[in-house]
Amino acid sequence: MADDDIPSVLTAVGPRLRALRRERGATLAQLSQATGISLSTLSRLESGQRKPTLELLLPLAKAHGVQLDELVGAPPTGDPRIHPRPYTRHGQTFIPLTRHLGGLHAYKQIIPARQAAEGVRPGLGVHEGYEWLYVLSGRLWLALGEHDLVLTAGEAAEFDTRTPHGFANAGERPVEFLSLFGAQGERMHVRARPASTGPGQADR
Repeated sequence: MADDDIPSVLTAVGPRLRALRRERGATLAQLSQATGISLSTLSRLESGQRKPTLELLLPLAKAHGVQLDELVGAPPTGDPRIHPRPYTRHGQTFIPLTRHLGGLHAYKQIIPARQAAEGVRPGLGVHEGYEWLYVLSGRLWLALGEHDLVLTAGEAAEFDTRTPHGFANAGERPVEFLSLFGAQGERMHVRARPASTGPGQADR
């Protein structure tokens, strides 16, 4: 990396940290507790008012489950392959399929069989953005507002994430699905053959 590149790289760290934290669904208070870094320091780092140092970035990289170079935006080495680092949240495994922290995010998600007790509705959350998902295997319980849908392999769904939503496993084996999420509200435009009947209601 040329010396002229260093200021721009350091300037980009703050937005990367903020995007990564929001991507993980963590608050500054939770991140402070996990890293031992004060709330004010974390806030100043994200806003660019505090210069990032190795002592600050190492615990942050560990807390987010990413390589240090993903925080500092190290220049490419010529190897185009993505080396995703899975992480677990709320009992679900997330495998990032994209490295860029801005724009559209892609994940493969895995929910173990019967993660919640049978008949217990998934917890719902809301946030800015738009999500498109595609089920690879198993049966995915999608709670969307007042609706409960069960999606099976080959079925897709898209929705505004400002609508309360949550996921759970509706089957007896792990469910795997792809999720594309746009924090700025990007939408996927897909063409699909209309099903003769919609996904069934989840067993309540």
